[in-house]
Amino acid sequence: MTDFNATADFRTAHRLVQRWSKEGKEEKFLDCLVREFKATIYLNEQEVVTLLCTPEFLEDLAVGFLVFEGILRNREELESVLADYDQGRIWVKSRASHCLAEKTLMQRYIAAGGGRGTSFDSLKNVQNCKPINSKLLIAPTQVLARMQELQTRSKLFQTTGGVHSALLASNQQVILYREDIGRHNAVDKILGYCFRQGIAVDELVLFTSGRLSSEMLLKAARGGIPILVSRSAPTNLAVELAEQLGVTLVGFTREGCFNVYCHSERIG
Repeated sequence: MTDFNATADFRTAHRLVQRWSKEGKEEKFLDCLVREFKATIYLNEQEVVTLLCTPEFLEDLAVGFLVFEGILRNREELESVLADYDQGRIWVKSRASHCLAEKTLMQRYIAAGGGRGTSFDSLKNVQNCKPINSKLLIAPTQVLARMQELQTRSKLFQTTGGVHSALLASNQQVILYREDIGRHNAVDKILGYCFRQGIAVDELVLFTSGRLSSEMLLKAARGGIPILVSRSAPTNLAVELAEQLGVTLVGFTREGCFNVYCHSERIG
């Protein structure tokens, strides 16, 4: 009863649990849990950080993280990325000489659930973000439809209830979908993939299931994404930064309605 046994889906594990109802009834059943995986990123052989994540798309996760931290600035700087899914290690090679010199790096853990804790000072990234001037326009019906698709695609959430989802879409179609136990990780997996593949995101919309913190807003702005939509709430700092950086910020997208906090000219 104390052992976790991996299932055919490497992202989950089973555990025998007891359930008590308010009527005082007890039952035992086999519960499906999402796996929490430890992945350490190495940049040019130097250990950078250990992330707690869902064990898939680790290459994109590492690149997305390093791009957001300002360590990787363009595709030409990325020489290679290789992940060992058995050992939980991701090796990134960069041609840029600046990539470690400008950062004070510490070996540290970053929790999967939310804030970066001892991460780099994300607000410094505002200085490196150019205001977004995109003329992208999306209809309210499309906002609701894409959010509904994000929710229906998350089979892992439906099974375990333990992951966040992120979806990148145009006006016409879904471009990419990812999920992870961490809302930041899910977005990093999307942004890392786009960075590696050279996919322009300046006319796309990013949807997420998680809270819109300042860091989530900065991820979108740094990537050049003009519209960020969540089914959850924004923080006041996220709204202030979105106003400053030209990002349309949409929250509480659920039950047929949503709130637009700034740059509403792109919704209509």
